[in-house]
This record gives sequence, C-alpha cells and structure tokens, in this order.
Amino acid sequence: MGYRPSHRLLLHIINYAGLHSMLIGNRLYRLLYLILGLLFVGVGGIGIFLPVLPTTPFMIVALWCFSRSSDRFHGWLYGHKLFGPPLRRWQEHRVIPPLAKFAAISAMVASMFYMALFTNISWYAQTAIGTFMAFSSWYILTKPSRVPESAVHDH
Repeated sequence: MGYRPSHRLLLHIINYAGLHSMLIGNRLYRLLYLILGLLFVGVGGIGIFLPVLPTTPFMIVALWCFSRSSDRFHGWLYGHKLFGPPLRRWQEHRVIPPLAKFAAISAMVASMFYMALFTNISWYAQTAIGTFMAFSSWYILTKPSRVPESAVHDH
C-alpha cells in the first residue's frame, strides 16, 4: 500500500530535514517548527512579488524556526543566494537597511492616520496601538543601517 502524493512529499521533507531520527517527544515540536519555517518562507517568497508584504522579516522568522527544527533547511536559507545576505547582516550585525526603515515607519504612520481618520476605534485603543508603533519605530531606528566598517574589513 503506497502513500498519496501529498504524503510522499511531506515524508520527503521530513527525511530531508533529518527529522526521522529524532526522539518521539521532541519530534512534534521540531515538525511544527519545520512546517512554520516552510510557511514563513512561502509568505516571504510571496513578498518578493507584492510590495506591501515585506520579505526579510518573514525569512528571519523562518530562519529562527529552522534553527529549532532542521540544520539542513537552516543552512539552505542562511546560504541562499537571494535571502542569505540580508539574513546574515541581520544575524551578525542587526542591520536594517535605510529603505526598509523608511518603508516600515511610513507604513506605521499611514496606518495611524487611516485609523484616526477613517475608523471608529476608541481613543484608548488608538493610544495603545500608537504607543506600540512608537516603540516599534524606536527599535527600528536604533538598529544600524549598514554593516560596521570594522566588520567589512574583517572579511
């Protein structure tokens, strides 16, 4: 009795990721992280074609999921020709490029204006959301925009 094609694909992914040799208690969590990682890679991949959907944050979360589920997929994503360089800049130096900072903060400001002018959200909910966005903006702005000079010369 054979497996359905969809099951064969899942078994292939599980075997490729090295999940078949894990302990039973750990297997479920690692499988969950693997599935989430693949999901985030898919959403991030869609972000390449949709300008309103950022790619790199989803790839960062996918990389984190793979770090808990599969060394093979983690290595693949970290070394990927397109996605690898921004992931390495983030992981090694916490770099957020200027264009990404501008896009993120502009989206938050536009969202706040939209929420304030065109919705009936209560003032305390708007204040809470605005406070969260202010802290998020602060976090984004405190991260470096480029790899430090000393790190560039070390490589």
